[in-house]
Amino acid sequence: MPKLFVASGIFHPEPGGPATYLKIILPALQDAGWQLRVQTFGEPIAGDYPYPVTRIARSPYPIRQARYALASRQHLSWADIVFAHSLDLPLLGARVQPRVIKIVGDQAWERCHRRGWIPADLGIDEFQTYRGDWRVRWQKASRSRQLVAMDAIIVPSQYLKRMVVSWGVDPARTHVIYNALPPMVALNESRAEIRSQLNWDDRPTLITVARLQRWKGIDHLIAALRQLTDLRLVVVGDGPDRSRLAKLAAPLGERVIFTGQLAQEQVHRLIRAADGLALYSGYEGLSHTLLESLRLGTPALASDVGGNPEVVRHGVNGVLVPYIDGAALRHGIQELIERRDVFSANLELELGPFRLETMARQTDALLRALLR
Repeated sequence: MPKLFVASGIFHPEPGGPATYLKIILPALQDAGWQLRVQTFGEPIAGDYPYPVTRIARSPYPIRQARYALASRQHLSWADIVFAHSLDLPLLGARVQPRVIKIVGDQAWERCHRRGWIPADLGIDEFQTYRGDWRVRWQKASRSRQLVAMDAIIVPSQYLKRMVVSWGVDPARTHVIYNALPPMVALNESRAEIRSQLNWDDRPTLITVARLQRWKGIDHLIAALRQLTDLRLVVVGDGPDRSRLAKLAAPLGERVIFTGQLAQEQVHRLIRAADGLALYSGYEGLSHTLLESLRLGTPALASDVGGNPEVVRHGVNGVLVPYIDGAALRHGIQELIERRDVFSANLELELGPFRLETMARQTDALLRALLR
C-alpha cells in the first residue's frame, strides 16, 4: 500500500478550510488503499482517527517550527509522497519523494494584509500587480519559490489556477480538483418547522456564514438592510471584525442577529430555514459555505469574484453581484428573495462537480500518477 504523509498547519476539530477538507478526503483516500500519517500544529487531544495524528503545540514561533521540523523527519523517511496544505511548513528531511501542495488562496496577500504591510482596502486581485515594499516583495518571492519546487499543485477552482500560474508555476503541474461536500447529518425537519422552532416570523431572512473579517463584506450587507426595511440578516461566525460590525448594525436593532460560532448541525438548520444565503466577500477561492447552501436547498447570492462564479450560476441557482456595488447588491438581494423557488428547483443539477466521490477519485489518480 502506498504511504502518504499529510503535513498541515491546522486539522480537525479546528475550524478552517484545510481542516474541513482533510477530514473529508482522508477517509476516502484510505478506502482507495493509502496508508496515512498526519502532522499538524495544535494541542494534543483525544481523537478517534483511523490514522496517526501528530500535533505540535503552538509555542513561540521559532520553538514550534523547530519541533515541527524534528517531528516530520520520521514521517518523511516513511512516506512515498508528501501532501502539504500550507506554505512555510518546516519539513526536515531529504527531498526524495514527490511533493504535492494544495493552495486555496494567496498566503502572501493574507499575511501582508494581516500585518498591515499593504493598504487595508487592497484586494487579492490588485495585490497580484502591487509592488509594495521589500516585505511584500519577499512574501511574493517566497510563495513563488516554494510552489515552483513542488511536483504538483492542487487548486479548487479555475480562478486559483490562473492566479497560481501567474506566480511562475508550470500550468501542467497545476491541477483543478473542486472541493467536495462532506457527508451531512440528515435534517428531518422541514424549512417551515425549523423557522417555527426559531420563532422566526414571515419576514424574509438572509443568512451569511463567515469568519468576521473586513474583506468578507458583511458591512455591505448591513448597509443594504438600511434600505431593505423588511429584511432580517443572521450573521453566523466570529472574528476580529465583530465589534465593528455590531456597532454598524446597532441602529437596525433585532433585524441583525449575531449568533457567534455554532456547531455545524446548528449552522445547517439556520441555512435551511433562511430564504437565501449571502456571501458578499472580496475574495473566495472556492467556498464550502456556498456548496453547503446549495445542498441544503437554499439559493445563494455571491460576489462575482474568485471562484464564486464557478459555483453560483447567475439566474439559474442564485445571483451574482458586482463587488463593491451597493445598488446592485440591494437589487440582487431582492431578486434572490423574489425568485427563491425558481432557484431552489435548480440546485441539485449544479452539484455534480462537487461530489465527494469525484474529488476523491481525481485526487487518488493524481497521487498515483506522481508515484509512477
